[in-house]
Amino acid sequence: MKPIVSMGGCSPPVRRARRALGWIAGLAALAATQGAAAETLLRARLASDILSTEPGGRRDGNTDDVLAHVVEGLVAYRENGEVGPMLAKSWTISPDRRTYTFRLRTGVTFHNGQPLTAADVVWSIKRYLQPSTHWRCASEFGPQGIGRIIGVAGPDPRTVVLTLDRPAPLLLQTLARPDCGQTGVLHPSSVGPDGTWRAPIGTGPFMIGAWKRNQYIDLVRFPRYASLPGPRDGDGGGKHALVDRVRFIVIPDSSAARAALLRGSLDVIDSLSPTELGGVVGDRRVRLQYAATGDFWLLMLQTRDPLLADARLRRAIALTIDSAALTKAVTWGTSRPDNSPVPSTSSYWTPFQARLRKVDLAEARRLARAAGYRGQAIRLTTNRRFPQMFDAAILIQAMARRAGIRFTIDTVDWANEVQRYSAGDYQGLVFSFSVRMDPAMDFDLLIGDKTKDPRKVWASPAAQALLDQASRSDDPVTRQAVFDALQRDFLQETPAVVLFNATRISATRANVVGFKEWPAAQQRLWGVGFCGARSC
Repeated sequence: MKPIVSMGGCSPPVRRARRALGWIAGLAALAATQGAAAETLLRARLASDILSTEPGGRRDGNTDDVLAHVVEGLVAYRENGEVGPMLAKSWTISPDRRTYTFRLRTGVTFHNGQPLTAADVVWSIKRYLQPSTHWRCASEFGPQGIGRIIGVAGPDPRTVVLTLDRPAPLLLQTLARPDCGQTGVLHPSSVGPDGTWRAPIGTGPFMIGAWKRNQYIDLVRFPRYASLPGPRDGDGGGKHALVDRVRFIVIPDSSAARAALLRGSLDVIDSLSPTELGGVVGDRRVRLQYAATGDFWLLMLQTRDPLLADARLRRAIALTIDSAALTKAVTWGTSRPDNSPVPSTSSYWTPFQARLRKVDLAEARRLARAAGYRGQAIRLTTNRRFPQMFDAAILIQAMARRAGIRFTIDTVDWANEVQRYSAGDYQGLVFSFSVRMDPAMDFDLLIGDKTKDPRKVWASPAAQALLDQASRSDDPVTRQAVFDALQRDFLQETPAVVLFNATRISATRANVVGFKEWPAAQQRLWGVGFCGARSC
């Protein structure tokens, strides 16, 4: 069977990727030809290419969104932020809360035709925990995480048992995290005999088709997909492929994406830049949706930098930033200002978290002088791929200047900025974090030992102790008190300045039906199709 994968170029890594994806692409081609005469193609935009086809490995938000159509985990987030069943139909938790027993659904089939069994789940989880896979969420199950997995077994083909070294109330939420690849269950043939990654053989409603790097990636409907009953519900519920093929087209420029939508060569823009709203509002060819999300955009401050190590200077910077004005300007009035790592979509976001820090230039000057600041330049890293980040950097520079604090803008490409974030190689950094469905996970993005993980900005033992308490409790009252305490300490120590939670804006062609935004800010194209001429 001839592969349909086109990777571009002929370097050895590309040839290996082509061979790895070849057989599954052949299955995709076969599925597509079965209805070629009436094939339906849904075209959606990606602002940049995916990084890999490996769930939870070399990844970013685009990679997570695409692979969510291909692989599924034991559990999934529902629309309301709770965790529901996916490949597991049910589970029980032992009295000591250290053992989770999952019962698998019947009738679920991998893309290669093999039935899902407990052995596949055991193999997948053990593989994720291997250091060589660089799984995004491996640290969550290490000594400093929510709980260490000390056992994973399949006592029978329909049962999986996970055993932890201590109670971990956030286990299910962590397994379901999109940035963890939803801990997607894979068939062992997804890797070669030596463990080298080939391609994701999952159970999702679509399977990988052709991937032409920096141009597009095709997903092809899996005809044997076994859906849960009922309507779509977050990453769970009924997941039905209503088109034969989905093509994610890489269009970095937001204006070019808007033009493609208007001329009919694109069907969906999930996450439309607010700067493009004026070109589509009121156009009958387009439908718009708005959804508050749980992501957060922020100014990160390198607390190990000799200049910024003094919390007084960091607080001074924060006191110059008018979050409400900045948010209104960079999001064109579509988003909500927020100075808390707890997002406004969370049930733990109370009037306490909602309070914005007031601008106080006199106090900012006093604190800066007390910290020994004498006008030294502070490098502020940003990028142009996300206009909101670049615009925020310009405004932060202008606002800080009013108190005599001098930022110089260092504009780099997005990949370079991500690399600097990962290495802690910056003084100030305008950045954003994708949605986490629990505030403990949001604080975890910031809190930690910088010598072990340079991405962390808040190396506070007291904050770590509070985070541990929030991660090991499932009592809402206790957790609210902990999040309130973390918020107070966060504002005092100012390892970062949270600016706003974004509103997700989507634009679809008028004949597209079934598309729905949700607070997780994921692009979900199952349940999405086209209406007929009469029904539209």
